[in-house]
Amino acid sequence: MTVDARAAARRPIHWAVGGALVVATALVPSAESAAAEQKSEVSLRYTCPFPSGPEEVDVVVSAVLPTSARTGEEIRPAQVAVEVTLPPTALARFAGLDAATLSAVARLTVRNTVGDRSADASWQDLTAPPADLPAPGEGDGQEPGALTLTATGDVPTVAFGSPGRATLAPDALALALTSLTESGEPTTPPGLDVACAPAPGQEPELAAIAIRGDQDPTAPAPRPGESDPAPDPTPTRPAEGLPPTAREKIDALTEKRREALEDDPGSCPIEIPPEWVMTTAETYAAGYANAAKLHGAAALGPAFMKVVLNKRYINDSCASTVDVSSEVNFDYEGKRQLPPTKATFLSYGFMPTTATMTLEQVGPPAAIHTHTVTNTPTYPEETTVTAQLVMRLSDVEVNGVPLDVGPDCRTERPFEQVLKGYGQSYPPAGYLVAYGGTLTGYAHIPPFEGCGATEDLDPIFTSAISSPGKKADNYTKMTQAPLCVATNPEGPDCPPRVPDPER
Repeated sequence: MTVDARAAARRPIHWAVGGALVVATALVPSAESAAAEQKSEVSLRYTCPFPSGPEEVDVVVSAVLPTSARTGEEIRPAQVAVEVTLPPTALARFAGLDAATLSAVARLTVRNTVGDRSADASWQDLTAPPADLPAPGEGDGQEPGALTLTATGDVPTVAFGSPGRATLAPDALALALTSLTESGEPTTPPGLDVACAPAPGQEPELAAIAIRGDQDPTAPAPRPGESDPAPDPTPTRPAEGLPPTAREKIDALTEKRREALEDDPGSCPIEIPPEWVMTTAETYAAGYANAAKLHGAAALGPAFMKVVLNKRYINDSCASTVDVSSEVNFDYEGKRQLPPTKATFLSYGFMPTTATMTLEQVGPPAAIHTHTVTNTPTYPEETTVTAQLVMRLSDVEVNGVPLDVGPDCRTERPFEQVLKGYGQSYPPAGYLVAYGGTLTGYAHIPPFEGCGATEDLDPIFTSAISSPGKKADNYTKMTQAPLCVATNPEGPDCPPRVPDPER
């Protein structure tokens, strides 16, 4: 199945920014991208009347279909296969005819549904080539003596007339079985016709396709002579965040796909040249960072961030994943840091302490990685942001009395701040970069050094603030505003806005 390049070019761009950091990534199309297609498969059990009596037959139906289409657009299922496993009791009849091989022609009824409207299509003339009948105790599948026939072929197109979630679900199955002797001659009788019905209580859905109206900006491009689509509408705020199992779902989908491709990795992945996709953007983020030992939180930001998007873009159509690397730097009065923030805590649970905290970015720009799974219509994605920071303390007062900590009171080494966000594109939910949202994570605060002008105060701040052992126990939650992208300076998100932080 081919993908209309014009349609792919209007798929939404996925951006991400976050935490004490920024996250940015764009899913741009390439001519070799398989992101607009899905390999769908459903396993079902059918009841088939054989001369031996009713038999339970395992059937696997698979096809490649688009994840989305426009109303009225013709959809042609590709790589259609109907895999039928016949149990040994169903094959006993052919052994009595001295048959050596068995072939089949399958006709599958498929119910196409969108909304409350359904129509049946006939996938007929699907042909399974002759296969050797197994000897007793041999054969395919988990049951000795079973035989698997795989019928393939072209099937009719389907079009849906109204927008919504469309589904394709296998229904009745008819098999025309033909048996041949070892010399290639038809047996007597030469064949058997079997009409099978799906067993009740199953979920027969083969695939779901998002059908979009003509005004939807993600709809496929118009055919010659049709009008151009309407301009993109103003983005709406996505739904609340996904459940905590989002990461596990992403990992499971990816691992399952990778395992299936271990023996035949194909020509994947494809790395897109950065000059094709790299661009810049600006935004703000604001939030709170907990100080676990102090049982309080310090406000962070609003932090201005300069983003370089798509430094590396890898599309692995075999594994159905897209991985994008970007980078970001904070900018406060020309320095790579967040704005200084003043916080008040109860040190050791009873001593009022006020200090100015500054988070400085050190080392390379913050690394941003977005991992998207494209073999499911929802396009789930995970964003991870990693930055190296140093915490500085100044203007310290304990119980209202100034404490001279000197000009260089800081953590003895940089610490790693990792923030994560999860979302999906269809329908929009969770953290999506184009709309903003929240990212969360934990950090391990190292011991302090350089604290104290006339006395060594390092042990005091280490005891009061630093994380115990190697535990990352300081929770951070940042809210990101929408990106102002350099390629769209007149867009609704330019100049960048300051978000309202969430606790």
